[in-house]
Amino acid sequence: MKFLYLVLALTSTIFNSAQVLAQFNYSGKVTDANNTQNLPFVSLHVKGQSSTFIADKDGRFSFRSKNDSAELTLSSLGYKQLTVTVSSGDGLNIMLEREVLNMKDVVLVQRGAVTKFQTLAKIDLDLNPVKNTQELLRLMPGLFIAQHAGGGKAEQIFLRGFDVDHGTDVEVSVDGMPVNMVSHAHGQGYADAHFIIPETIDQLDFGAGPYYAAHGNLNTAGYVSYGTFEKLPASRVHVEAGRFNTIRTLAMIDLLKKNKDKQNAYLAGEYYYTNGPTINHQHFNRMNLFGKYNLSISPRTELTASGSYFSSSWDASGQIPGRAVEQGIIDRFGSIDPTEGGITARMNANLVVAHDFENGLTWRNQAFYIQNKFSLFSNFSFFANDTINGDAINQAEYRNIVGFQSTLRKEYEWNNWAAITTLGTGLRSDATQDSKLTRVVKRSFRQNVKLGDIDELNFSTYLQQQLSHGRWFVEAGLRFDRFQFSYFDKLQSTQQPARAKSILSPKINIQYALNPTVQLYVKSGKGFHSNDTRVVVANQGEAILPAALGGDIGVVLKPGKRLFVNVAAWHLHLQQEFVYVGDEGIVEPSGQTSRNGIDLVVRYRFAPFLFGSLNLNATRARAVHSPKGQDYIPLAPSLTSTGGLFYKGANGFGVGLNCRYIMSRPANEDNSITAKGYFITDASVNFTKQHFEIGLAVENLFNAQWNEAQFATLSRLRNESVPVEELNYTPGTPLFARVKLAYIF
Repeated sequence: MKFLYLVLALTSTIFNSAQVLAQFNYSGKVTDANNTQNLPFVSLHVKGQSSTFIADKDGRFSFRSKNDSAELTLSSLGYKQLTVTVSSGDGLNIMLEREVLNMKDVVLVQRGAVTKFQTLAKIDLDLNPVKNTQELLRLMPGLFIAQHAGGGKAEQIFLRGFDVDHGTDVEVSVDGMPVNMVSHAHGQGYADAHFIIPETIDQLDFGAGPYYAAHGNLNTAGYVSYGTFEKLPASRVHVEAGRFNTIRTLAMIDLLKKNKDKQNAYLAGEYYYTNGPTINHQHFNRMNLFGKYNLSISPRTELTASGSYFSSSWDASGQIPGRAVEQGIIDRFGSIDPTEGGITARMNANLVVAHDFENGLTWRNQAFYIQNKFSLFSNFSFFANDTINGDAINQAEYRNIVGFQSTLRKEYEWNNWAAITTLGTGLRSDATQDSKLTRVVKRSFRQNVKLGDIDELNFSTYLQQQLSHGRWFVEAGLRFDRFQFSYFDKLQSTQQPARAKSILSPKINIQYALNPTVQLYVKSGKGFHSNDTRVVVANQGEAILPAALGGDIGVVLKPGKRLFVNVAAWHLHLQQEFVYVGDEGIVEPSGQTSRNGIDLVVRYRFAPFLFGSLNLNATRARAVHSPKGQDYIPLAPSLTSTGGLFYKGANGFGVGLNCRYIMSRPANEDNSITAKGYFITDASVNFTKQHFEIGLAVENLFNAQWNEAQFATLSRLRNESVPVEELNYTPGTPLFARVKLAYIF
């Protein structure tokens, strides 16, 4: 509590002192001239001032000047640069006109890494619109995913030498709401993003490493943040059909055609079905509904309300042992236990109110409610433990999440430095009922292994200070998190003693522009991920918030209007932690780990309508205190790469070619079992003319045979006398084509 009082006192002093440094206030927002959509992270340069201002993610900006008028130059990727003279005051609305995407608008001298990554994401989204929710995750450079349960389960994530499982070390959010589920029945940080309709995504922000004060729990390897459209560019309905009896329908309807500068609303709905490539059909059904309403209560106050509903069901062929295929027991797309699969559902309600004060202070408040249902049937070891009934399990839970976030943001001039001070605070409460691990036979109950109710509370606050002047940019942050964990064991009818723990996480980011084409930066910070509540109570509250200590040193190059390059060398060290193994219902200790790597990001415009991208990520991941040769971290990727070529013509014709590669890597600690690498190529062709769009998307263009999810697993087939440890895998999708027809109005 003393820490919070200190933060408030410091912030008040900064805000009050800043107001005497300038006499005239300017505030407003930047919008798209075609559809009045708010434009995020637009660069604004004030003539006569050394620093460049950046609009926030809602397009809002504010600054002070000694003059009662100012000449502003605004630039944003995909929009015509605009120079305009404005008078001091509030409620300014500056509109930008669209133009063909051009790399010249990628600006190096800007406020913070967030806008740099936002710009990269905008390039990728504009050139290569995503076709499904999985591709949304792949847009983050260096991030790989794998699906191994019939399409309905959250993807397995790999980033910066981490097998993140389903989200333990990557924080995922959409419109400020958490996607990750802490103390989940299947795994810590479980991040199921299938409730997102990809066509509703307008903004994508991401960052690697634990360097961001606004991001807390689970942000160790990185974070991914999505933002949906405030206003639809256009209504559309479309249908897709493809191989494996795949069909997808989508409708996005703009509900308010009049008075759109004051309010707007839209609805989106999606239905998806596929049998998948497996012999036992997946029967994968998914339905999504999403609605959003935005109201300008006054020139200074905006309200945004949104809600969504998602449900999904599927069957899965599961992970298969390589020996079963080699011996001809099953086909590569066959199954040992065809009763795997699951059902899940999620409901979201989100309310945001933002207000701009006269002194340039912005106050943003958000409240959200999430309801989640989950039930998963799996069988990883078949008959290794029970030779009669088999080892099938069911993991299930029912969860309610309530959260609130409040942010104060102030832009001002301080001793000729452009400054932004941000104070944020948040509260998240997870109440999980009947979180269970059950042994089953053909989805029928046999025996409870774990059953209980989980309550987890996270209070957070952070202070972030940004300063920029000329060639320098400095961002320092300090974050405070406090957790309270409670578990009621229903099998023992015992309420475990509640445990509480706090952690401070400092962050620092320094950038220096040698010239307009070269920018150097260094980052350092501390992050963490909380352990499962059942781990916390089992270990009497010890080592429950293991820290991640990291650092980056890098250079950003833009030697011309066509090329953008980012090279970074990094290190990340994780402290001791305890891991709750949801598939077994046990706690396993794991020691300290160390990861070092190099990341390369390249974007290049070959010609006015031809663009190329390349991401290359090399990592060395090791357990710190294990003997040499026994210190490999299972499934940690050592080399990954993604890239592509994209043609986007002014006539509405577009072609894309995407490639992704992951090198073979150890599947166990001594590297005696290897997870096989793969190289996959996808392609797409689209043509848009007035109100119609047609497209063709092809996954695995060259029909490569590849293993998607892979694990070193101890399993036993029904006819085997002893279990065998070897590589078990789910086969990657073979050549898969689908066509799309859309009507836009």
